[in-house]
Amino acid sequence: MADQTSEYTMGYSEEFLQLLDRRSAETHAAYLLPHLKPGIRVLDFGCGPGTVTVGLARAVEPGEVHGIDMEESQIEMARSAAAAGGHDNATFHVGDVTDLPFEDNSFDAAHCHAVLMHVPDTAATLAEVKRVLKPGGVVGCREMFVSSSFLEPGSEDTDSAWQTFGRLLAGNGGHPAMGKELKSTFLEAGFTDIQTGASFDFFGTTEDVAFFHGFIIDWFYSPQVKAAVTKFGLATSEQFDGWRRDLDRWKSEPGACGAIAFGEVVARKP
Repeated sequence: MADQTSEYTMGYSEEFLQLLDRRSAETHAAYLLPHLKPGIRVLDFGCGPGTVTVGLARAVEPGEVHGIDMEESQIEMARSAAAAGGHDNATFHVGDVTDLPFEDNSFDAAHCHAVLMHVPDTAATLAEVKRVLKPGGVVGCREMFVSSSFLEPGSEDTDSAWQTFGRLLAGNGGHPAMGKELKSTFLEAGFTDIQTGASFDFFGTTEDVAFFHGFIIDWFYSPQVKAAVTKFGLATSEQFDGWRRDLDRWKSEPGACGAIAFGEVVARKP
């Protein structure tokens, strides 16, 4: 196995930003929304461009939401999104989720989407989240697990492409099975009242299939990703060519659909 690093596997390509734009609190944090109420203070760690954060801000008005992300360009987009939507109760910060710039016991709730799967030191991240949560505070996380994500109709080549993505994620210090590991991860981090579930981001319409096909082509087959896969010795150029042909065949199938699998957890600080 290659040495682990903290490099962000997904990068910040235009195609990945389009995927983030499809996310909202109503579609991607629905499992957490019943645990929120007006007037509370919420932390959205690893908030990205704020498409989920602004929905959390709407859910807790007149309370406040603080979003934090390591990437300044993402925070700039989040601030623009909040301003455009009139979400004056949303504030955004550039920072590290393993060293949060907030006082102990200062939030009623915390949230993240597809963050723990990328953070090498999950324990340190959750320790920081627990530190800033008030006793009894709630945290909700939704994380991918690669092994149950799929394209249908599939093939052995398709399966090997998913496996390579998982190995790339692990090579960058991430956790391709985090969505399945959430219960044990939160138990080990000292949280209580743990509730878990699972859901899919599903791509079934003709438009969705075309979007997902374009996203995979523009991201997974980009020179940067191919270089990273080659660096870790995970696949050859010939394999990429075969996967590309298989992906194009998938898009043309009348029954084409696909999904990204996610685990969900809601837990509380003792």
